[in-house]
Order: sequence, then structure tokens, then C-alpha cells
Amino acid sequence: MAEAREKPLNELLSRDMVDIYVGPESTHWVLHEKLLCHRSKFFRNIFYNKEGSKNHAFGLPDDDDEPFRLFIGWLYSDNVPEPKEEKHLGALFDLYLMGEKWEIKKLVIDVLESVRRWYHDTDSWPSLRRVQYIYGNTEAESPMRQLLVSCVARMLVLGEAMPAHWERALRKNGQLAVDIIICVQKWHFEPENVPDAREESVVPIYEEAQHKVEIKKEDESNGASHDQSNDVSHDQEMTNGVDGSDHSEEQSEHEVKQEEDS
Repeated sequence: MAEAREKPLNELLSRDMVDIYVGPESTHWVLHEKLLCHRSKFFRNIFYNKEGSKNHAFGLPDDDDEPFRLFIGWLYSDNVPEPKEEKHLGALFDLYLMGEKWEIKKLVIDVLESVRRWYHDTDSWPSLRRVQYIYGNTEAESPMRQLLVSCVARMLVLGEAMPAHWERALRKNGQLAVDIIICVQKWHFEPENVPDAREESVVPIYEEAQHKVEIKKEDESNGASHDQSNDVSHDQEMTNGVDGSDHSEEQSEHEVKQEEDS
């Protein structure tokens, strides 16, 4: 079916209204039916059924108030707010997911553009937790996946070393690793700009491998000493009737978040 022709706002503000209830608290919104249904195939199917009768209310219990508020702002103004801090991207990603779910092409493109500008203007890259969130809530063909993967691929290729948290994530998430490789392949490097291991000495390869082995042995040795120390501390805490294992886990999660943000 061809995409609906865009109409000026004044032609879409009819007298007919619909009730939308959002989130677990059922926040009530009263919206112009014609505007909502013109913008979204999803809502057209909800409010205009095949039998010709009309619904006038619909609930969205699994959606959050903040991204839906952004959706209302976009619906009536065609404007996606520019994020001022990285934390503001969370609601934008949820708004994007609404655009995909409700089949609103223009909203999807507008949010993609806002996210792209944020990373460009701040000279930053998508964090691992943002990428994982999008991967957990979209299909393989999602444009937001493609945008974030393209950014991450450039970050990793041009970086001096693989960040530890990204290395762990790529080892666990094979699809993300494959997507990054496919993205890099699309860059079509000139052959002379890509190192060819067949034409170079193998000595640096051997030396790098040995260096990694030494680091691994050192880490394992330090880890064993740390575990023994923790066992002693834990026994002492249990002697005093306190188990500190939960605190240790919280500290570990906090360190991971700091590592991702760095």
C-alpha cells in the first residue's frame, strides 16, 4: 500500500477524538483521531476496523509516559527534541521503538537524525548499553541497529585498542560481531591500505601472542591472590554475622558501568 500523502495540520484536526491510556498508571490522553490515524498505520487498524465500526479508546500498558509525551509533541509539531545530555537518549530510543512498532516512517527518520546529530556534535560514540538495548528490542533490519553499528565499527577500527567491555560483549554476542564485520566490508578499502599478513614477517605476530600470554598469566596469578584475600575477608565477615557478598557484586556492576562510559 502506498504511503499516505502528508497533509497540513489544520486538515487533520477534526472534531473526532480518541482516548489513549498509557503505562501501568493508565495516563489518559485525548488525541485527534484523524491526525493520529493519518500518521500511523498501526492506529488506523485500531480505530478503523474492517467491519466499518469505530473504536474510541485504546490502552498501551507496556509503554512509558515520557517517550509517549515526546510522541505527542512530535505528532502535533513534527519536532523531535534535541538531547542535551547522554541520559536523554534513553527516552529517544524508546520513542524510536514506538515509531517502528506503530509503523510511522517519518518519526523513525526524525529520531534517527536526532540521534545521529547527537553523536556527531558531541564527538562521541554509542555506549555498549545503548547498543545492547536496541539489539534486544529490534529486528536485524532495524535502521537504528545499522546506525549504531556503523558508529561502533568506526570507533573500534580507528581506536588504538579494543575496550575490554566491548571485547567481552562481542565474544558473547556473535550477531553484533558479525554486523560490525559486514559494516566494515561495505567501506571497500583500497587493498594497499589494508595490511597483508602474507607479505610481512611473522615475528611481530609471535611476539604479540607471547605478550598476551604473559598478561593472561599475570592476571590469573593476581586473580588467585585476590580470591584468597576475599575468602579470608568473607570468613571474617561471616564470623561477625555479616555477609558482604552482595556489596561486592554491586561494586562490580558499578565498575562495569564506569568502564562503558569511559
